[in-house]
Amino acid sequence: MQTIDFFDPALLNKYNINGPRYTSYPTALEFNNDVSDATLLTAAQTSPAQDLSLYVHIPFCHSLCYYCGCNKVVTRHADKADRYLDYLSKEIVLRAAAFGHYTVRQLHLGGGSPSFLSPEQHQRLMQLLRDAFNFADDAQCSIEIDPRTVDTDYISALASVGYRRISIGVQDTDYNVQQAINRVQSTSHIASLVDHARHVGFESVNLDLIYGLPHQSEETFKTTLAAVKAMEPERVSLFSYAHLPERFAAQRKIKDEWLPSAELKLALMKQAMATLSEVGYELIGMDHFAKADDELAVAQRQGELHRNFQGYTTRGDLDLLGLGVSSISAVYNMYGQNPKTLNDYYAALDAPASLTTKGVLLNRDDMLRRQVIMQLMCNLNLAICDIESEWEIDFNNYFADAIAALDPFIDDGQVSVTAQHIRVAPKARLLIRIISMSFDAYLARQVHQRRYSRVI
Repeated sequence: MQTIDFFDPALLNKYNINGPRYTSYPTALEFNNDVSDATLLTAAQTSPAQDLSLYVHIPFCHSLCYYCGCNKVVTRHADKADRYLDYLSKEIVLRAAAFGHYTVRQLHLGGGSPSFLSPEQHQRLMQLLRDAFNFADDAQCSIEIDPRTVDTDYISALASVGYRRISIGVQDTDYNVQQAINRVQSTSHIASLVDHARHVGFESVNLDLIYGLPHQSEETFKTTLAAVKAMEPERVSLFSYAHLPERFAAQRKIKDEWLPSAELKLALMKQAMATLSEVGYELIGMDHFAKADDELAVAQRQGELHRNFQGYTTRGDLDLLGLGVSSISAVYNMYGQNPKTLNDYYAALDAPASLTTKGVLLNRDDMLRRQVIMQLMCNLNLAICDIESEWEIDFNNYFADAIAALDPFIDDGQVSVTAQHIRVAPKARLLIRIISMSFDAYLARQVHQRRYSRVI
């Protein structure tokens, strides 16, 4: 598949509307206050899953990146992390009582920036987790870092406590772009971290890039892509900058006139996809790239790719337990979120009150539609007979409205529907969010759509 095939300007303009990213279905916009710790406990007790993915949110950052929309606390006070770990230890003990029968297959630290923690704090956290949960010997442990705040000794310390996968925020290597987003960092320093990570036993390096940032041009982005190619990461994440200053106060420091036009932003995306494809990376889903022998690429070729709140994954059979402020769990038939502010998080653990403050309990229709949407999002293909057999439905009758909504995509050659399959053409990969929206029962509430970002 030539990268150029993804970029039919008429089709992209026609379908470039606001839509969910579908890291979950229903999406977080459907979360309500009708769930609690008791709901999460029941889900864990009734779930057929025996394996678990742990996510730990570390909210702290040393400085504010203006583009960021994550839940974060900007501070220079390292002792705040000690207090946070004190409370996190309470939550770990609380959750281990309900999830002790699971085997932990994956651990991921995100933020904020997990590299805010000192090596000693990382050692403490890992010990807390391993004491409370049953970790598989081959559990995959991954972590996100801010390269500005760490050195090679720090990378060695992460390896010593068991991390084998690392994600490094590059975003862009151009100084003018970095200045505009308040994230000035050395490309050579990042390269040294990548090299050292491999030297001390990290098995996979991911580099994050963002297109659509202020002052980006095709020429400057070419330099960024060349730097990434030279580091040869196993994976690259390519994210679209969503400029939502009405929602994220820090983005108000980025002037609208600094941003690339819609045409240039699309050109930057196309440039990145072409460059990475030319050197052997495979496009995973919508916005990730992996080397051909990476397990994500293998899973996609075998039709076994999955998606959750952390993005694309090879394991769809894992329940997800989120730990820490604002973190989200996805356990069987429910999603549950912890309090979004540190004060509320601490207060809930002190009370003790229910730590699960928002979420949604999925009904049968939700779970069915979730399976359909995730199959399309991940594998561009849906076996209708498999859905009919598992859910005991007549697919065409049950999803009559959704199938009718696919007509424009069928007419444009983007989707084909037969008695056995719904197949999304490879060239329509960039439209998969819009195609999947056909099966979203909640989008009838049009008011939601303006709260999502553009799909391209």
